[in-house]
Amino acid sequence: MNRDMSVPCEEGIINLRVGAIIMNDGKILMVGNDVRPEYLYSVGGRIKFGELAEEAIVREVYEETGVKMEVERLGFVHENYFYGDAETNLGKLIYEISYFFYMKVPEDFDPGEGSFTEDGATEKLRWIDIDDPIKYYPEFFREELKHPTAGIKFFVTDDREK
Repeated sequence: MNRDMSVPCEEGIINLRVGAIIMNDGKILMVGNDVRPEYLYSVGGRIKFGELAEEAIVREVYEETGVKMEVERLGFVHENYFYGDAETNLGKLIYEISYFFYMKVPEDFDPGEGSFTEDGATEKLRWIDIDDPIKYYPEFFREELKHPTAGIKFFVTDDREK
């Protein structure tokens, strides 16, 4: 039984997701895959039914990096409408709520290879500069991570046709 909080709703999908903010020496750890190499995205994934968001991000970070990290704090909540580009959701409207957590990165942090598969895509971890010209999601990281604040910020992205 799939426990991911990804639920069909009319013609679209509702997702509840967590993302990790893992920074070291001015770089952020992101994920890319071989099916859609034109962009990167945050370490993380869907919350499973019965999990709290903090439990989900600890699990996701461990699954993707091989390192058990603690949550430092919640940094962002992102409400997002976009169209799917994976084989399983291609062209479907997705409504996603994401919680992005700053993680306590151990001094000796050295993520494993982090290769794994989802929808047939091989994913790999990649350290990038915040100003790296590659497209990455969420886009607000590009400005917000340059000058982090102590509070929680809320962002809305709506890619529906107007």
